[in-house]
Amino acid sequence: MNIYRLILLVTGCLACWSALCLSQAPAQQEAFSSQEQLRGSITPERNWWDLQHYTLSVEVFPETKSLQGTVVVDFEVIKPSGRMQIDLQEPLEITGVTHLSEATKGNGGPELSFKREGNVYWIDFPADVPVGAKQSIRVNYRGVPVESKNPPWSGGLTWQEDEKGNPFIATSCQGIGASIWWPCKDHGYDEPDRGMDINITVPQELTAVANGRLKKTTTDEREKTRTFHWQVVNPINNYGVNMNIGNYVNFSETYRGEHGDLDVDYWVLDHQRAEAERQFKEAPRTLEAFEHWFGKYPFYEDSYKLVAVPYLGMEHQSSVTYGNGFKNGYRGTDLSGTGVGMKFDFIIVHESGHEWFGNNISMRDAADMWIHESFTNYSENLFVEYHFSKQEAEDYVIGCRKRIRNDAPIIGTYHVNKSGSGDMYYKGGNMLHTVRHVIDDDEKWLEILRGLNKHFRHQTVDTGQVEDFISQQSGIDFNQFFDQYLRSVKIPLLKYKVNGDQVAYRFENVVEGFSVPVRVLVNGQTKTITPGEQPQVLQWNEPIDSFQLDRNFYMDCESD
Repeated sequence: MNIYRLILLVTGCLACWSALCLSQAPAQQEAFSSQEQLRGSITPERNWWDLQHYTLSVEVFPETKSLQGTVVVDFEVIKPSGRMQIDLQEPLEITGVTHLSEATKGNGGPELSFKREGNVYWIDFPADVPVGAKQSIRVNYRGVPVESKNPPWSGGLTWQEDEKGNPFIATSCQGIGASIWWPCKDHGYDEPDRGMDINITVPQELTAVANGRLKKTTTDEREKTRTFHWQVVNPINNYGVNMNIGNYVNFSETYRGEHGDLDVDYWVLDHQRAEAERQFKEAPRTLEAFEHWFGKYPFYEDSYKLVAVPYLGMEHQSSVTYGNGFKNGYRGTDLSGTGVGMKFDFIIVHESGHEWFGNNISMRDAADMWIHESFTNYSENLFVEYHFSKQEAEDYVIGCRKRIRNDAPIIGTYHVNKSGSGDMYYKGGNMLHTVRHVIDDDEKWLEILRGLNKHFRHQTVDTGQVEDFISQQSGIDFNQFFDQYLRSVKIPLLKYKVNGDQVAYRFENVVEGFSVPVRVLVNGQTKTITPGEQPQVLQWNEPIDSFQLDRNFYMDCESD
C-alpha cells in the first residue's frame, strides 16, 4: 500500500480533511469551507443509515420556474443515532419532515424537527433509532431552484423554449450534486439499493421523461396537468437522476444483446424525429461495441434510452441525454484532429460509455471522478477499434494528447466534493491506453475491462480498489505507475544515448520506483525494455541508426 492511501485511511477527523494534499500539489493548500466539508464527507449524520429507496414526487411550474414536491426516503439503521443529514441547496427549502412507518405511510405520522445550516438540513428524531430498523421519512420542499448558466458544466435547471416556442426544461447536476433540485443524501458512497420511483407533474400539453421505465401516466383534467411515473429498480447515483420536460414524441426498438432483449427508447421533440431516426442508429452500434469490451449492459431491467435536451448531453443512468445536433463529432468537430472523430457521434458514444463507468461502477468520492471520465474517454477509441480499425483507434487517442494540460493532478481533494484536473479525460484515456500496452496482452486487457464491470457491478468504489484490481489481474505492480499519472503532473521521460551498437537508457521525471516495460523501435525492429531511474544498456547486433519509443506509450523520449 502506498503512502497516499495510508494517509487517507488514518485521517479520521473532519478538521484534517481540508489539509489533505497530493504528492505533487502546490505548497499553498486550498482552504475549504465547512459547507464543502459537509457536502463532501461521510459525516456521522450520514453514516448511521443505509439508503434503500427514494420516491421523488415533484410538480414543475414553467411560468414561475419553480418546483414543489416530496421525497420519501426509505432507509435501514446500521448504527444507533437520532440526527440525520439531508441535503438541499439554497434557495430551495424544506417545509416539513414526517417520520413514516409501514402503518402510517399513507396516513402521515409524527412531524420531525429540522434546522437548516446552509445547504444542509439537520433532522432530529425524538430518540435514537434502533439498529436494524427499517424506517422512512417524507420530506416536503419547494422553491425556485438554481438556474444553470452553462449546462451541463454548471448545475441546475435549464428553462428554455424549443424552436416552436414550447417549454423545453432539463436538469443537470454532475459535480454540484442532485440536492440542487431535490432533497437527498447527496454523497456518492451510498446509492439506493432498491432504486427509485420518480413522479413528475407537468402542464397537460407537456411530457416528462426520467430514468428507468415509464410505468403510468395520469391526467388531472381539473388542474390541467399530467403526472408521469418512472421507475428505476437498480441502484442509481444521485447526479444520474434526471428530469426532462418538453413536447416529446417516442419511438423505440429492441437491441438483442449479451443478456437478451434490451428495450431501447428514444424521446425527441416532435420536429426532431426524422433527424433522430437517422442519427440514433449509432445507439445500438454503441451498445454492441461496449458489451464486447465491458460486458453486458448493466441496466437491462431499467432499459436504455436517449433523450433530447436543450444542452450538449450527459450520462444520466438509463436516460442518456443528447444535444449534439444530430451530427457526428463533438458539436460537428473532431477532438483528435485526425479525422477519426468524425466517424461517430461523440455524445452518444461517450455518454453511453458512462453506463458502465460512472453508473455501473460509481466513485465513492468526487476526488475519484477519473474512474468515470478516464475509462469513458478511453471507451471512445475502443468504439473506433471495434467498428473501424485498431490503427484508427490509436490515431484517435494519441491525437487527443494535444488537449492535455498537465496543470494539476487527476485525483482531486478527498472529503470536500472536489474533483481533480480536467486531464482526467484525455490524459486519463491515454494513461489507460498506456496500461494496455504495458500489459501487452489484448486478451488479458479485455478480461480486465469486463472483469471490472462484473466484479464491481452496481457498486461504489475508490481509486485504490481499481488500481489493485488492475495490478492483481495483470500480474504487474502498477502502484508507482498510477502515482505517476494520477497523483503527479510529471510525464515520464525516456532518456537514451546511442554509442555504436549499444544504447544506454533510463527514466527521468518520474516518481520514486517508477519502472514499467515499454516497447521501442531499434533500427525499425520492436524490442521491449524495462527502464528505471538507473541507467541500463541494450546491446544490439549491429550499429544503431535509430531509437524510438512506440507511440502508444504516453511518455516523452529524447536523446542525451
